[in-house]
This record gives sequence, structure tokens and C-alpha cells, in this order.
Amino acid sequence: MSHHAPVVLDIAGTQLSPVDRQRLRHPLVGGVILFGRNWASRAQLTQLCADIKAERDDVLICVDHEGGRVQRFRTDGFTHLPPMRALGEMWLKESKAVSGEFHSGSGAMAATAAATACGYVLASELRACGVDFSFAPVLDLDHGESGVIGDRAFARDPRVVSLLAKSVMHGMLQAGMASCGKHFPGHGFVKADSHVDIPVDKRSLKAVLNDCALPYQWLGNALSSVMPAHVIYPKVDALPAGFSARWLQDILRGQLKFDGAIFSDDLSMQGARRVQGRDLSFAQAAVAALQAGCDLVLLCNQSLDDGKALDNMLNELTEALLKHHWHASDASEQRRRALFTTHLPLAWDALMTHPAYVRALDLLP
Repeated sequence: MSHHAPVVLDIAGTQLSPVDRQRLRHPLVGGVILFGRNWASRAQLTQLCADIKAERDDVLICVDHEGGRVQRFRTDGFTHLPPMRALGEMWLKESKAVSGEFHSGSGAMAATAAATACGYVLASELRACGVDFSFAPVLDLDHGESGVIGDRAFARDPRVVSLLAKSVMHGMLQAGMASCGKHFPGHGFVKADSHVDIPVDKRSLKAVLNDCALPYQWLGNALSSVMPAHVIYPKVDALPAGFSARWLQDILRGQLKFDGAIFSDDLSMQGARRVQGRDLSFAQAAVAALQAGCDLVLLCNQSLDDGKALDNMLNELTEALLKHHWHASDASEQRRRALFTTHLPLAWDALMTHPAYVRALDLLP
């Protein structure tokens, strides 16, 4: 049987409990996602990450750290990163050159430099504390409709979004961190929030590919991973994108030639649990996502109370594997492992005086 550790789960508190340690040792667990509740201070976070790695050094420690309102750690020295929209706005502002004249396109150049700085600060601060990976950047286009996306999007123009996202990814890469483009093929067009609802985008495949999905086409060879949207595009498939082999295998892998890792969005979200009118258990949703072409599946906020939901999911997913309801994939495991870096991080104190970091702070909008 191939080895494949697709599950990314969460932990309840600021340190590992005995049951957290037990779950981390489960062979199907390949990652941990941290939230604000797992944060008390930098020293505590650094210790927590070290403890996780002491249990399993091959577990990917992840967080949603984009800037703006989606930034889990914001005190004790962490830089407040701007919402990505601030970079899009910077793009549009021409700046005066040293001679006092305006240069066409200078706003765009300043914005890409600031975006690279954002990516570098974001990734180097996280890595100094032991976090491996952030689910960033957001590639959704700002259609002005989506409350859940809002200022998390760089801009409306897919070209501007792609170049600013590429600059953020460049900064992350300089600090030794992989990237995750989300939410494929685009969440910015729909009003509904997939945390509580199932948004439906009624555009044709051609309309989506020629607009919202363009950043995935243009950045396909630069993105390390992609997270699909819990959105249904009925003209393409009755299934939400994250459960759709048509979207993930035919379009993302086939047409757009993407070969990085695919993460499911959080399987505890309402948009993930009702598939074609049927309510799925967490394990059934995980199997559906893996069968559709996800390499990794996220189950968030289920460790609270007693975490029974997590244990049930791991047990059921193991049983489903033994019964061949899903197949462990060597290729998926290789994609998961490729998200780790060989680039050693700078410790926090060294980072604070590191010229590249000091310069990056200066460039933030």
C-alpha cells in the first residue's frame, strides 16, 4: 500500500494535549492548521511548532495568514500586513519620480515591490516561529459582490491580480515558503459565503476561464498549490469545484497543466458537506474530495470539545482506504512533501536585523 498522508487537522489549544499527540502520529495525518486560539505569544507558538515537529517531523504546519483581516498572529512583534486590496490600489497611483515628474506605470512597479516585501515579511516571520506554510495568495477577482472575499482580493483585473500575486509568491519564496492560490476557479463573482451556504456561479465555462480562472492559467508554473472554491458552477458540473473531477482533473490538471498540490477547502464548511442534496459525513466528504483529485483535505475546528469528530473521521477514512473506496497516491504524497522547503529559516532575533527584512518593512504600503 502506498503511503499518503492527506489529512490536515487542527488542535484545540496553545499546547499539545496527549490526544493531539496521538492524532499527530496517525499515518493519515499530513498537516496541522493553526488558528488564533493556538496563539498566546511568539515564544509559545515557537514551542508549539517544535513540539509538533518532535512528534512528527514530516507534518506540514499551516496557517491562514494573508494580511488584512485574515491574519492569525498579529501581536508580540508580528507585522500587521495590509489587505491585498491596498496593493491593488497602490498599482493605480502614479508616483512622482525624483525629478518631480510623473512616470507612467510607476504605481505598478511600486506595488509589485511592495507585494514582494509583503510576501517576504509574511513568510519570514512565520518561519522564524516554526510555521511551514501559509494559504496565500488569494487569486479571486474583486467583482465587488463577495463579502467573504472583499478586500482580500488584489483587484478586479486578472492581469493585476496575477502580477501582484506572483510578486507576493516571490517574496514568500525568498523566505523559503511555498504558495497556495485560492479559490480555484474563482470565488469573487458570487455573493454567498461558502462557510454557511453553497454559492452558485451560473456563468459558462468559457466565461469563467476567460476571467476568474486566468490567474491560474498564467501562474500555473509558479504556484506550489491550489485550493478550490466550495462553489457550484452548474454549467460546468453539478458538484462544487473542490469535489469535481471535471474541475480538478480535466480543467486544472488537464487544460491548465497544473502539477502542484491541491488542497480541499475546509470540509467542515457548510458548502462542503451537502453534495448533490446529500449530507455527507466528514470522512465521506474527504473521500469525495480525494477521489475528485484533491491531494490533501482540511478539517478545521473539530478538535474543540472532545475532538470525537476528528477521531471518527480518521477511523472512517482508514476503513475506506482498506475497502478501496479511495486509493493512497504516491504522487499526492510527493506533492505534499514538495511544499516543505530546504531553505533554513532565520531565527526571530536574527531576522529583526537582517537587511532584506528591514528593507521589506520599509516597502510595505
